[in-house]
Amino acid sequence: MSELPVAKAAPARLVVVVAFSRADNGELVPAYDPMQFDTPEDATRMARYLAAKCAGVLAWSREAQPVIGEYGPPTILFQSGDVPELE
Repeated sequence: MSELPVAKAAPARLVVVVAFSRADNGELVPAYDPMQFDTPEDATRMARYLAAKCAGVLAWSREAQPVIGEYGPPTILFQSGDVPELE
């Protein structure tokens, strides 16, 4: 019996916005849970909105194949204020 080749899943694109506020001690802390969006445009729109309310906002995207644990490098879509280094 021959085995069928395993189809490699097409990469998905993660599009995420994270927002930060400052704790009483001055450290950056998440203002909200990370938000995932369907399009870079939607993420950028939300990040711009949050930029007026938060100490820092970052919208980013990356190719991802979570089933096999592969993630591409992040691409910053929008950044405002103070944000931690993106890994």
